[in-house]
Amino acid sequence: MPPSPHATPIIRPLAAGDEADWRRLWSAYLDFYQTTVPEAVFASTFARLLGSDPRDFNGLIATVDGKAVGLAHYLFHRHGWKIEDTCYLQDLYVDPVARGTGVGRALIQAVYAAADAANAPSVYWLTQDFNHEARQLYDRVAKVTPFIRYNRAL
Repeated sequence: MPPSPHATPIIRPLAAGDEADWRRLWSAYLDFYQTTVPEAVFASTFARLLGSDPRDFNGLIATVDGKAVGLAHYLFHRHGWKIEDTCYLQDLYVDPVARGTGVGRALIQAVYAAADAANAPSVYWLTQDFNHEARQLYDRVAKVTPFIRYNRAL
């Protein structure tokens, strides 16, 4: 059942008890990008999301009417052109039943707030060019750049 379109999403840090919901949401995110990861990566990623190492990722979960409907993973890192850290929003996912209800925007705003609190005003992320639905939101909350990403060929 889809969440109420007028319900306010609750965004909070990921907790140990969220693992099943997190796995469901992150699996769907990976499916969207047509990729899989081994169980060891699931376990390692979840442990890092809950870890205290400043190099670890941070995790947020979004709930509406008590049901987990979205997640965000982000991290802070140094930048050669700035003194302050920058924030990389690595993963953002909203369950299709909750899209268009403000959950994605609320997750991005929560990452922006975490970056501000950490004195890391720059926040960036990547998406696939075919991710048209999400890009409609991204175009409203951020500025698209002309950068093209390259990966090392293995």
